[in-house]
Amino acid sequence: MRTQMLSKQIMAAEPVPADRLGRVHFAGIGGAGMSGIARIMLARGIPVSGSDSAPSAMLDELAALGASVHVGHSSGHLGSLGAGDTLVVSSAIRPDNPELTEASRRGMRVLHRAAALASVMAGRRVIAIAGTHGKTTTTSMLTTVLRECGADPGYVIGGILTETGLGAEDGTGPDFVAEADESDGSFLLLSPDVAVITNVEADHLDNYANLADIEAAFTTFGGRVSGTVLTCADDPGAEVVAARLERIIPTRVRRYGESGHADYRLSEVRSHGMAVSFAVCSDHGPFGESLSHMTVGVPGHHNALNATAAFAAAVELGFAPPRVAAAIAGYRGARRRLELKGEADGVRVLDSYAHHPTELAADLRAARDIADGGQVIAIFQPHLYSRTRIFATEFGRALGLADEAVVLDVYAAREDPEPGVTGRLVADAVPGGQARFVPDRAGVAALIAQIAEPGSVVLTMGAGDVTKLGPQLVEVLSGRRE
Repeated sequence: MRTQMLSKQIMAAEPVPADRLGRVHFAGIGGAGMSGIARIMLARGIPVSGSDSAPSAMLDELAALGASVHVGHSSGHLGSLGAGDTLVVSSAIRPDNPELTEASRRGMRVLHRAAALASVMAGRRVIAIAGTHGKTTTTSMLTTVLRECGADPGYVIGGILTETGLGAEDGTGPDFVAEADESDGSFLLLSPDVAVITNVEADHLDNYANLADIEAAFTTFGGRVSGTVLTCADDPGAEVVAARLERIIPTRVRRYGESGHADYRLSEVRSHGMAVSFAVCSDHGPFGESLSHMTVGVPGHHNALNATAAFAAAVELGFAPPRVAAAIAGYRGARRRLELKGEADGVRVLDSYAHHPTELAADLRAARDIADGGQVIAIFQPHLYSRTRIFATEFGRALGLADEAVVLDVYAAREDPEPGVTGRLVADAVPGGQARFVPDRAGVAALIAQIAEPGSVVLTMGAGDVTKLGPQLVEVLSGRRE
């Protein structure tokens, strides 16, 4: 597995405490995870610099906090950094990146983003949220619960928490909640005290050979946890991992979900527009038998399951179930996770980060609940050429859950184009022919203004820049009403 062999330039050793990293430069500082770690280092008084390929609001925010930021990558951006200083990179940084090349020449410490995350978490009780889907939402929910319970945790989320407007804070409490990224295998650099594994499916097949390879990585991750591992009893892949872990650490595996053998059993799931209510029963928690009813302010059955994971993790950490259930109600969502961008002329526009077929299907089912009989329109931007090629049929099947589907061209991200791989592969795979391939995003707003009816729910979906469409759609729909 390539992901288990991170670049030899990246040190996969015990975490170096953040105050021993010297000056720290981030190659790709504008990314969600990288910027969060940089923000925490700045709060601790560590000199931070960084570069990214394009200007962004995140770069502006970091500059305002005291970071020296640059647009574009150049060896000169390292300034006077030397052997006692550190370069942090993500897997998006290619081996020939000039800053990585120069850092190696100077003998600087080079850390993968996950190793830098481990550095800022050193000395805290670490709760890591892993899984193919739902990581950001579950991490956000647990962070909110601990905040509402007065624990003031540190956190690093691969998104923006609505109630704080931030993706990372250091916190003053003993706990640190972090999203653990399996995409490149870097979560194997973490050694959490408690972990959640939401689900295990085939994805990132540019880095993994197959599903069995992914299951092996999650098993290794679970084996690095010193305390409790919570896994979803309803997910086949997570069950494979849980069964393997039980042979290694039987007293530390706990399950959650609707399955009858779950330690934290979800039931009574009810949709209420942009919220969902549910109950969780536990026979084996540290507080004994309990039944908790709660409501979380985000839609969808899958979010009831994510909230159950957050509930179970908080209880396992020692917080009383009634307090945790009340705290769940304080969650207000995370940006790009079924985020309401606005409403105009009776049409609601939501934005979703969904970029895997399972995620598309879950969010479209939630949209169906929100629409309550109204039309559901999906605007999907495939992310990565490799993922589009591998999952085109599955993407099409998921988009079939919408009444109308608009498919944009592929968002390349870190990949080079592949001949013959475009968004048309996905559009052609949608059953019933209700999909339109619109490679130029500029024409989408006018199209939606033509086809959206009062009562419709429109979702912009994907991990790329499709998110920019939301405000444009609201503006065009407002003009239609006027």
